[in-house]
Amino acid sequence: MMCAVANGTRSPEPSNLLQECGLVCPRPPTFAWPPDLHFALSALAALPVWLALGATVGARMAAPVTWAGWLSLVLAQPVLEELVFRGVLQGRLLRLTDGRRLGPVTLANLLATAGFVAMHLPAQPPVWALAVAAPSLVFGHLRERSGSIVPAIAMHAFYNAGFGLTAVLARS
Repeated sequence: MMCAVANGTRSPEPSNLLQECGLVCPRPPTFAWPPDLHFALSALAALPVWLALGATVGARMAAPVTWAGWLSLVLAQPVLEELVFRGVLQGRLLRLTDGRRLGPVTLANLLATAGFVAMHLPAQPPVWALAVAAPSLVFGHLRERSGSIVPAIAMHAFYNAGFGLTAVLARS
């Protein structure tokens, strides 16, 4: 769903670019405990993935070795990538595709995910680049569900931190 929500319906036009990009919501987000079920399940889904990675390819995984590397992995990359892919790109695509779905996923989320995978191809082996497709779909879902990129940024940071810690622990 887009940010402008009234009784379950999307407004056809966001009131401004910041809303379209998921940076501003007309209704303030609610912060409660326990968190949104989708957010919580997204976090829990990462645990078996990290365990499997650590047990199988952990010794070959690269982890940051400096504080600057960790800040980049856990803060800079999630913020910048989510601003571009879930904010600008997916926000515009949601409007252009009118939120059309292919099964449970919006076309906008699929296209933004294709761009996210393509962006990872030059820096990573193809299998690793393709592996970011599933998390990207999760980030896109959280962005659409909340109307904001903040949950996508938070989950991206959490996933990256877990990936880095898995790499460090697998080498110990």
